[in-house]
Amino acid sequence: MSKDYYKILGVDKNASQDEIRKAFQKMAHQYHPDKQGGDEVKFKEANEAYQVLGNEQKRKQYDQFGADFEQQGGFGGGMGWEDFMRAARSGGFENGNFSFNFGGNDFGDMFGDIFGFSSRGGQGRGGRGRGRDIEVDVELDFKEAAFGVEKELNLRKKTTCDVCNGSGAEPGSKMEKCSSCGGHGQVVQNQRTIFGTIQQAVVCSDCHGQGQKPSSKCKHCGGDGVITKNNTFQVKIPAGINDGESIRLSGYGEAAAYNGMSGDLYVRIHIKKNKYFSRDGYEIFTDYEINFSQAVMGDKVEIETLDGMEKIVIPAGIESGQLIRLKGKGIPYLRQKGRGDHYIKIKIKVPKNISRDLKKKLEELKNDL
Repeated sequence: MSKDYYKILGVDKNASQDEIRKAFQKMAHQYHPDKQGGDEVKFKEANEAYQVLGNEQKRKQYDQFGADFEQQGGFGGGMGWEDFMRAARSGGFENGNFSFNFGGNDFGDMFGDIFGFSSRGGQGRGGRGRGRDIEVDVELDFKEAAFGVEKELNLRKKTTCDVCNGSGAEPGSKMEKCSSCGGHGQVVQNQRTIFGTIQQAVVCSDCHGQGQKPSSKCKHCGGDGVITKNNTFQVKIPAGINDGESIRLSGYGEAAAYNGMSGDLYVRIHIKKNKYFSRDGYEIFTDYEINFSQAVMGDKVEIETLDGMEKIVIPAGIESGQLIRLKGKGIPYLRQKGRGDHYIKIKIKVPKNISRDLKKKLEELKNDL
């Protein structure tokens, strides 16, 4: 049965070359055999389909004769895996009448990320290590979260050695070119796979990607450039931050050995409950209880706000559950000017036990109320 290359790539028969190329890139990234969850069969099918549909001449022959058009004398065999990997390293394909250039897109780098090389000449993910990220919890009271605060953190973590400054070299010793990698920081290894032998660039295990080694290792850190010690520093909590949100401090995580990149520190915020205020986004809500006469006659009362005590007017005839709005008295907006509002929710207290005289007066006023 003839293979439907359009169906394999999931494109229409009138698809443009750009659409075909993008469809192949997506499948190649998804089904690459060396990736977790990859699928060797689907990857090879996608590669076979793209070799045909990605070339105008072969595509015309395929549209005319079907997948068996090679037997009509159209062209020779398909591209092998080693040819494919060589093309990815160089940035393009050349195979008989078929050619494709990766150009300025990231497709070559996609395979570089997987196999440790880069079509741009840089190093892929197989480069120097990265320190561990750290997450800490910080508890704030309601007003600290509203207006911002500076907190001191004490962490015990891996940090750059303060004797060798992360180089791993004993002070006064020389740095020498690594003989294992010739100063490149990487070595090439041959790996046998079902597709053949693959050359893979990996970090040199002797110099750990630095390309040079100290003639004498630092006695303070043992030569890896990091030590574990207590660190104290200040963290600024911005005004308006909410419960459960995190602040990311780039490079404040654990230091990486051999001059690698430090990890990040994530400060997760927890806000203590407040007996006066509750929060919904940038709005504040306060329950305020008044008696029956205040609800009927109205009154002036003093309530607590984020800015201190403030007098408000209780209008006559107010109903239980009604809100009084204090504009601009809520939570400051995070990273922008202005504040939300403060809402006072009125609750009318109904007495449970009343005197005989008061009960008599209420009976007299029943029809008027």
